[in-house]
Amino acid sequence: QVQLVESGGGLVQAGGSLRLSCAASRRTFTTYNMGWFRQAPGKEREFVAAEASSSTYTYYADSVKGRFTISRDNSNYTAYLQMNSLKSDDTAVYYCAARPSYYSDRDYQRGEKYPYWGQGTQVTVST
Repeated sequence: QVQLVESGGGLVQAGGSLRLSCAASRRTFTTYNMGWFRQAPGKEREFVAAEASSSTYTYYADSVKGRFTISRDNSNYTAYLQMNSLKSDDTAVYYCAARPSYYSDRDYQRGEKYPYWGQGTQVTVST
């Protein structure tokens, strides 16, 4: 089991940037694929980005492609989501999630395929 703690959320003006961090509790972090999801008020949770444990692949939702970058530092057991050119539509609670690397790569967008979740961090983009 792995525990995840997000940080880095806050209030930012449209066009600005934020970097979210997701600290993992275990050295076995290197055996987990990581994902970021978000949930805006009144909306369902949606996939944002995913990265393999070995960083051999990354995936992004169309809505954030070219603006957000997922990365990880396995030596520090931390995943990151760099968010640039933020828009008001990006306002949401952002969650990091982890799933074992042996899970099917086809499921990277499916939140129910991630057993471990952080508590979430609020991102608010003002216009």
